[in-house]
Amino acid sequence: MGESKLAGQFFDAAIGLLQEVRDGGSAEISAAGAAIAAAVANGNRLFAFGAGHSSLAAQDVVYRAGGLALMNLLAVPGVVGVDVMPATLGSALERVDGLAGAVLDSSPVRAGDVLIVISLSGRNALPVEMAMNARALGLTVIGVTSVAYATETKSRHVSGTYLKDHCDIVLDSKIAVGDAELTHEGIEAPFAPASTVVTCALMQAAMAAAAEELVRLGVEPPLLRSGNVDGGHEWNGRVMNEYGDRIFYRR
Repeated sequence: MGESKLAGQFFDAAIGLLQEVRDGGSAEISAAGAAIAAAVANGNRLFAFGAGHSSLAAQDVVYRAGGLALMNLLAVPGVVGVDVMPATLGSALERVDGLAGAVLDSSPVRAGDVLIVISLSGRNALPVEMAMNARALGLTVIGVTSVAYATETKSRHVSGTYLKDHCDIVLDSKIAVGDAELTHEGIEAPFAPASTVVTCALMQAAMAAAAEELVRLGVEPPLLRSGNVDGGHEWNGRVMNEYGDRIFYRR
């Protein structure tokens, strides 16, 4: 078989988007890194939340080699979508008013912490209220979303607002409404979504900026190493013991 034309087009689209967010969002990425670093340096904690496929980008920065050990997943049972039957339940839960408040009230978050809320559309009740309530509790909220949805779709929250309206810092993924980069003759629906590629890149860029800022502040970044390299488990054990009171995924 020869090279797939559509596969190449997807790579081109993804690379173009990555370049766009790099060039257009560098200041916001640096600000997110600074906020994360400040929380680490000041004894606060880090959390990430995403529903549906947005949860993939949140999971990507939690308990992983090369990542900050202090990043915790703020989990909401059922909203990942593909881990429940029917999968559509996750989408339905995103539209439930009041769920975010219950989640935050039962979580370990406190004033001074950082919460990253990831939602491609930013239009559903859960991410909107997660950001609103977190800020009311005194957290710094970083939103990772496509700002285009706020101009091309209608909010599903009673306030008429979007995730971007309730964040201290917004990282815009630049993903077009519908999250599909390709069309082709003979294929009725657009396809090849790039939101996960771009959102994960934004998250990792913010983590890199945070590590850079921690060094500037004179703080060793609490990074995890791969358990598949010699000495990795010992390194991770030291980091987790040092920061154990701020790590909630190892109970």
